Amino acid sequence: MNEESSTLWHLSVVMTTAQSEISQTTGGDEVTSSSRGAAVYFESAVLIIGIIGTAANGLVLYALVASKEHKKHMLIVNQNALDLFSCIFLVITYGMKLFNIYLTGSLGYWLCMLLGSQNLLWCGVYASFSLLWCGVYASFSNLAAIAIERYLMVVHSAWYQNHLSKWMMYSAMAFIWISSFVHVMAVAFVSSAVIDGACYGFVIWKNRASGVAYGIYSFLSAYVIVLAIFIFCYGKIVMVIHRQASVMAGHSAAGSGVGEAQLNHIQSNITKTMILVCAFYAVAWLPENVYFLLMSLDRS
Repeated sequence: MNEESSTLWHLSVVMTTAQSEISQTTGGDEVTSSSRGAAVYFESAVLIIGIIGTAANGLVLYALVASKEHKKHMLIVNQNALDLFSCIFLVITYGMKLFNIYLTGSLGYWLCMLLGSQNLLWCGVYASFSLLWCGVYASFSNLAAIAIERYLMVVHSAWYQNHLSKWMMYSAMAFIWISSFVHVMAVAFVSSAVIDGACYGFVIWKNRASGVAYGIYSFLSAYVIVLAIFIFCYGKIVMVIHRQASVMAGHSAAGSGVGEAQLNHIQSNITKTMILVCAFYAVAWLPENVYFLLMSLDRS
C-alpha cells in the first residue's frame, strides 16, 4: 500500500504542476495551444539535428570501412556505430513526439517503454544517458573505454602490445552494448507508465528513495566517474609524452634545436586535444546531468 501511494504521489506532482500552470490564467486553451506550439518547434529542431547526426555518422562509418581503417580503430568504429544508433532513434522518438500520438493499449505501452521514454536513445549514449537512452549510455561507456585504451597504449605500452588482444576488444564492445541495454531497459520498465495517452518516462518510482538513489547514481556514473577517467587517463598520457619529449630533446643534435621544436609542437597539440575532450564533455553534459539530478532530489 505504501509503494502504491508513493507511485501515485509522484505522478500527482507531475500532473498537478501542469494543471496549476494552466489554471493560473483565464485562457487555459490558449496556454495549452501556445505550449504545444513551442514544443513543436523544439521537437522539429531536435528532429533536424538527429537527421544531420545520422548522415554524418553514417558517412564517417563508411569512410572508415572504405579506407580499411576500421580494423585498426575498433573502439572508434564502435563509438560511431553507437552515435549512429542514437541519432536514428532520436529521429524516430522525436518524430513520434512531433505527431503527438495518443498512446493506448498494448501498442501504446510498448511505444512508451521503447520510444516515448527515450530508452533506446540512451542505451546508445551511456555505453557518448529506452532504445534512445540505451544508445546514449553505451556511448558514455565507450568514450571511457577509448580513454583507457589510449592510456594503456601510451603509459603501459609493453603490457598493451603483449596482452591486449582482439578478443578482449570485442568482448569490451559487446559488454558495452549488452550492459547498457540491460541497465536502461530495467530502469525504464519500473519507472515509466502511460497515463491518459501520454508517456511518463523515468519519473514513476515505487518510492521516493528509489528515485533519489537512481538520480545520484546516474549523475555519478554518467558524468563524474566518466569525467574523472578522462582527466586521469589523458593527464597521464600528457605527462608521459612530456617526459619522453624531454629525454629525446636531450639526445637531439647539439645546436640544431629542430628535434626539440618538433617534439614541443607535438606535445602542445596533444595537450590541447586532451583539454578540449575533457572540457567539451564537461560543458556539454553538465546541464542534462544536473537537471536530472535536481529533478530526482526534488521530493518536496
